[in-house]
Amino acid sequence: MRGMRRRKWACRSAPLRLEGDVRWDGCEPVQFRHPHNRRSRGAASALRYTRPMIRQIAPQFFTTEIPATVSYYKDKLGFECLGMWQDPPVYAIVARDQHAIHFRCAAPPTASPDKYADELLDAYFHVEDADALYAEYAAKGVEFTRGLGNMPWHSREFVVKDCDGRLLAFGSNL
Repeated sequence: MRGMRRRKWACRSAPLRLEGDVRWDGCEPVQFRHPHNRRSRGAASALRYTRPMIRQIAPQFFTTEIPATVSYYKDKLGFECLGMWQDPPVYAIVARDQHAIHFRCAAPPTASPDKYADELLDAYFHVEDADALYAEYAAKGVEFTRGLGNMPWHSREFVVKDCDGRLLAFGSNL
């Protein structure tokens, strides 16, 4: 790849950098074309990537009680319900700050007997302010399996046990 000064293949959680005509995205360099580059035909007002971009990922959690689960996520965790389908509901979507979680009516897989002892997380939410969110959840009586604290990986985190026993970690950078 022309214009690349050196290769760094180690995964980093730091912000992406631009080097020459390579955008570092995780572990692999991804080529992009600037809209004012002559080699770009039909230049647009934004960068063009050479592969389709994933904009969001939404976990799908299983539950046997969709209405109760949606109520918990609304009342305790501050999500809003975007919709429930069929009567009785077999599918629902909740969201907070444009990040969605899907729920499907099905028996959850059998959990590991060491799930809580080993803190086997079901989801990790990177948040702007872990302290403020912890205070919000504590005021609503949310059950914590790990209180707010600084972690060796330079994150301030806490872990919630939801109404169906899922472990949800919330953390912000230190």
